[in-house]
Amino acid sequence: MTIIQVAVLGITAVALAAQLKPLRPEYSVYLILAAGLTVGFLGISRLQLILDTAEQIGAYIKVKNIYLGTLLKMVGITYIAEFASGICKDAGFSALGTQIEMFGKLSILAVSAPVLLALLETLRGFLA
Repeated sequence: MTIIQVAVLGITAVALAAQLKPLRPEYSVYLILAAGLTVGFLGISRLQLILDTAEQIGAYIKVKNIYLGTLLKMVGITYIAEFASGICKDAGFSALGTQIEMFGKLSILAVSAPVLLALLETLRGFLA
């Protein structure tokens, strides 16, 4: 699917959800959730291209695969947390959405900790 098709899907889902919201608010949330999941899965289909590009970049700059894997995990955590948070906020549960965002940030920090330690170890090796 192209970006135009995805944009039309999103706009159509929002227009339908806006029409449903006064009548059946729960159905509008379900509609937006289904549209969001569809767009998310379509985005995942592009993941192979991103992985191939990341491997080529890693080959050019001699980066360990673990660092690229960590970077991809961080991007994935960010997208998932933002998606879930947005759905919660759209449904009127902004407190839960904010908590999901906080958990996502803490998860990114936890995933990146080994990379930070490796960087500090490298710096210590240069200074010693």
